[in-house]
Order: sequence, then structure tokens, then C-alpha cells
Amino acid sequence: MVGTSLHLHRPPTTYGQRVYNRKVMENEKEQLADPLPEDAGDPYTSDLKENDGPATEDISSGQPAGPNLEPSPSYEKLKEEKAQLYERLLRKQADLENFRKRAQREKDEHRQHATEDLIRTLLPVLDGFDRALRQRDASAPKPFYQGMELIHRQLFDVLTRAGLEAIDTSGQLFDPNYHQAVETVEDAARREMEIVEELQKGYKLKHRLLRPAIVKVSVKPKAAGSQASE
Repeated sequence: MVGTSLHLHRPPTTYGQRVYNRKVMENEKEQLADPLPEDAGDPYTSDLKENDGPATEDISSGQPAGPNLEPSPSYEKLKEEKAQLYERLLRKQADLENFRKRAQREKDEHRQHATEDLIRTLLPVLDGFDRALRQRDASAPKPFYQGMELIHRQLFDVLTRAGLEAIDTSGQLFDPNYHQAVETVEDAARREMEIVEELQKGYKLKHRLLRPAIVKVSVKPKAAGSQASE
């Protein structure tokens, strides 16, 4: 079977057909070149123009366009609760700070009382060293008292670091806050109520009286006429 091929041929365009097509194209160009009428246009543009009118009227009327900014009752309630909670927080912080200070003060006082009791029990030991060093035996070897002085000095240095302080009585006037007088001595060369001799040392612990010093004080001698009348 012999295959056959089909050839499609466009019919030749006649002169009249070309003239007709040219006129159609010219008419379309004229229609595109004509301006749009004033009333015609984009519907969205017309809608925007229509909406412009009421907005101008609202602005000219003086009414606020925004939302109402007055606080609501719930906001005022929350604000009041916040102020109350903040005040409670300040009170709690003040109470906590006072508790810390009170606890620290009680701790320091307890430590001081414990130290005071310990030092008070050691004062007789210091008194024994003082008496032994004042009344030395000539027959005792010298190194013996040297060792005793060293031990006494070391013990007193330890107590001094803990806050112990000896009360000075040399050449001082009698002070009832720190001295305890047990005897008076007539002495015209000394001042009235001047300390003549110290019988037992007194001590202070951190500027507080721990034990008064026991002393003798001087008084002016009585006149001969007053003694005869007695």
C-alpha cells in the first residue's frame, strides 16, 4: 500500500480580504485612543471617594476618632492590689533585716558572756602569779622566777587579745566606778582620795568593768584641836 501525504495549504488571501482587515485594525486603534468618560472609572476609586466624605465630617464635628482611654474599674483594682503587695513586701524586708540584726547582736552577746565567764575564772590564776612575783623568796633560784614571769606574760597576752584590760591605779584618784576602797591612810603629801596602794588588780573586758580594783586611799590628817576634842 502506497502511503499518501496530505498537504494543507492556506487559501490565498484576496485583495478585498486584506482591505477589510486593515479597516478593522484601524477601528480598534481609534477605540483605544478615545478617552474614558468622566463618570466611568475604577469602582474601587469611586468607593474611596465616597468614603472620604464621612471622615471629613467626623473630623470637623470634633468627636474623638480613637478608643476610650479612661481606666476601667478592673485596672484600678489591680493597681490598688499591686500597691498593697508592694507595701507588704517592704514591711517583710524590714522585719527580716531587724531579725538579722537582732540575731547577730544576740550571737555577739552570747559569745561575749561565754568569754567573760572563762576570763573571770582565770583571774585568780593571774592574782596568784602577781602575789608570787611580788613576794619572792631569796633562796629560790633566779631561773625559777624568770620562768614564772614568762608564763604570766604569755597568759596575760592571751587574755589581752580576748579583750581583757587592767585598770590603772598608779597616781589616780579614787573612782567608785572602777575602784573599791578598803582602807584609808592619812597622808598630808598626797591629794584627798588619792590611791596609795593597790591590794588587788582590777580588770575591764572590752571597756566594761569585769572586777573593780581593791585599793587604799589617802585622806588629809585631822587637826590637833579636833583630835583633842574627840
